[in-house]
Amino acid sequence: MTAINGEVDDPMVSAVFGRNDTTKPASAPSGSGVFGLTVAPGGTGVFGANNAPAGNPGRGVQGNGPEAGVGGFSDQGIGVLAQSGHIGLQAQAPIAGHFDGDVEVTGDIRLLGADCAEDFDVADPAAAEPGTVMVLDDAGAVRVCDQGYDRKVAGVISGAGRYRPALILDRASSQGERRPLAMVGKVYCKVDATGQPITVGDLLTTSSTPGHAMKAADPARAFGAVLGKALRACSGERGLIPVLIALQ
Repeated sequence: MTAINGEVDDPMVSAVFGRNDTTKPASAPSGSGVFGLTVAPGGTGVFGANNAPAGNPGRGVQGNGPEAGVGGFSDQGIGVLAQSGHIGLQAQAPIAGHFDGDVEVTGDIRLLGADCAEDFDVADPAAAEPGTVMVLDDAGAVRVCDQGYDRKVAGVISGAGRYRPALILDRASSQGERRPLAMVGKVYCKVDATGQPITVGDLLTTSSTPGHAMKAADPARAFGAVLGKALRACSGERGLIPVLIALQ
């Protein structure tokens, strides 16, 4: 039984419509187009449902507004509660989520990217494309490597091939250009195997070919200049292979 009931069989017409045409500032719930209130334990002030067959698009509640599409408030409980057998909450935007405060997670955090990267200022942004091996420069930025066994090796520019960064640290503003540098995880990396073939598991270091890694064939020189291990072989050519970043 309902106090107010609206029924219609027309996809272009709403069963119930509420409107408030005031242009004066209001504070919710005042100024609402539709207002619902209940004091029943477990009840809902406003409830919306879409009973379309599974697999069809449709929403139980839709909101639209210049500040927020849907807002929730509670002085003791949860501002917005989402429950689902699949995805509890989905957001799509240039910044899909913003939190002022701590975030608690009781389950796993599953990041679909492959590496943990950190943003650095780059001295030569035009040459610092994804997959490029970078070293530290004297100004605190990074630049493209250009010599073998360089102990200033810092990492590889993230985003080449089919791998994307899972986590990017230090996304700060800067007067210059910044790039995400893979520090841990898997990343596609430029390699030069013309002088020494690379096999799976080989340690890699910087090479004299700008922006490329090579096999660290000299253990004495490699100490402190290793950027990671090869995850794919490369022989007699320059190429792009996946690498497990492990600076040492």
